[in-house]
Amino acid sequence: MLWAVITLVKCALAVHLPLFVDEAFYWQESRHPAWAYSDLPGLTAALVGLGETVAGHGPVGVRWPFLLIAAWLPWHVVAIARREAGDGGPALAWQAGSLAVLLPLLGTLGVMALPDVPLALATVLCLDAGARLLRGVRWPAVALLAAGLAIGGLTHYRFIAVIGVGFVALLSLPEGRRALRDARVWLALAIGALAWWPLLQWNLANADAGLRFQLVDRHPWTFHLDGLQFIVAQALFVTPLLLWALLRAGWAGRRAGAAGARYLARSGLLVLAGFFALGFFADSERISFHWPLPAWLALLPLAPAVLARWPALARRTAWALAALGLAAGLGYYAIAATPAIRTRLADSKAYPSNFAGWDVLADAVAARRAKMPAGTTLLADGFKVGAELGFLFDDPRIPVLDHPLNVHHGRAPQLLLWGLHRDGRALRDTAPALLITGATDVEYRRQLTHWHALCERVGPLPPPTVVNVDGGRKRYLLFALTGARATGPCVAPAMAWIDAPGQGAVVPRRLAVNGWAFKEGVGLASVEVLLDGRPFGRAGYGLPRPEAAGFWAKWREGGSTDPHQPNVGFSAELDLSGVPAGSHRLGLRLHGRDGSVEDWPERVIVVR
Repeated sequence: MLWAVITLVKCALAVHLPLFVDEAFYWQESRHPAWAYSDLPGLTAALVGLGETVAGHGPVGVRWPFLLIAAWLPWHVVAIARREAGDGGPALAWQAGSLAVLLPLLGTLGVMALPDVPLALATVLCLDAGARLLRGVRWPAVALLAAGLAIGGLTHYRFIAVIGVGFVALLSLPEGRRALRDARVWLALAIGALAWWPLLQWNLANADAGLRFQLVDRHPWTFHLDGLQFIVAQALFVTPLLLWALLRAGWAGRRAGAAGARYLARSGLLVLAGFFALGFFADSERISFHWPLPAWLALLPLAPAVLARWPALARRTAWALAALGLAAGLGYYAIAATPAIRTRLADSKAYPSNFAGWDVLADAVAARRAKMPAGTTLLADGFKVGAELGFLFDDPRIPVLDHPLNVHHGRAPQLLLWGLHRDGRALRDTAPALLITGATDVEYRRQLTHWHALCERVGPLPPPTVVNVDGGRKRYLLFALTGARATGPCVAPAMAWIDAPGQGAVVPRRLAVNGWAFKEGVGLASVEVLLDGRPFGRAGYGLPRPEAAGFWAKWREGGSTDPHQPNVGFSAELDLSGVPAGSHRLGLRLHGRDGSVEDWPERVIVVR
């Protein structure tokens, strides 16, 4: 019943949750079938392609194979636990399966079409096969091992850790060394090795671009203390008491009487220790809390025996915390799938930015494109925008400009291979295009440099159509490029900063608003203050703000080229006597001398 309820909840979420950025790119890969890509082997894209072939285009088509695989995993944990749990028998096996359903890292799996799902399947198959081989080498165990190794090799570079740890765990046991002397085991290993051939071939043909990204470019390989966050992250995403139970199960199981239990315990602890050590040297910018999932899959069959020895209160608390952790994980997806709730989180760190606003952007792009000449092409400034709009428009061929994110996520080589990388200069001279840029995809202090780099590629930018999602937490700018060459200084989107009031400030009825704003190349004509999206007053503009010019000079050689610099400050006195008490959103409307009108992201204020 637990499995059925959670599976139904995950299916409902998968229907309504917008595609995550990586999912959209895997969808794009599925429309360019290949055995391997710059970021991953081809299995994830193949599953997405299979899903859409059967169920049609849309989130359900993309995700149902992953939901199906994830739904199977707890049952396989039950099967392993039934065989390896020892004296506890079926009761402990069912508890292991229930823990697999509730473990937040595993219980949320499948809602999104991510490689972690087939990777978890490959891990479970290999763990099951390894435990079976310790009882004697038979063809079913050999077949399981071959299948697991093949699936893992076709899924992710990270599976190499599972292979290495599994091999070491087998070597550490007399029964494992005996199994490794059997030729049938080496046949399975050979089949698994063949699964890496597409990835090897891709790297040989592309100057090791994928391998360099995974092993070199994305990691600093210098010691840093961010590895300590590993402990906090696992306590959060596994839940504290269940984490302790799994660790205790691994420590006790490493010297258990049954060879299978020893194999599972040693495999889990080795994977965990390896990723913990790696955390002090590897990439700390991207999400990596899910990496140790293979360790928890190995230890889950052993955990119920540990929990059974705990006092009733501790045992029930562990189960309750696991259930709350899973509810929090699935609840986060529910928030991301509900625009009204998501908007309330716009000013918090919990804001699900990679899910938010793609439908709003697609509607704005369609409306703006309809006003442009027939044959206008879409041009994205980075892979995120290109993949998400590609999915929503069912067009996997949206060209993309060079962008730091393309390199940062290892997608630049693949875009080049697909012929989707565009030189903005050449495009500007040939045909009308609608350029879609994600302003919030670039750190604020680097945006001025980013806009100037864009000017170098496409020329001075025309007045943009601004798309602010959730009060500007996500912000897109659409530029209609006519195809005619434009020359002159860089004209870029307006930029601003509100010094006062601050975010979340409690403000009086007489409110002073001040800050600075500028627009490269042409300057601003005026600044309006908005309250809850409506004009509420005009600010005085042109006040001296030399510190603003000095700030941008630190982040871009030559600083800002607004002709008004350094007189770019603004100030306004607002009478809020007629405004209801409570939370409101304060924004700016920036009027450029080129006729542009751009709404700046809002901030929350609380009127007393």
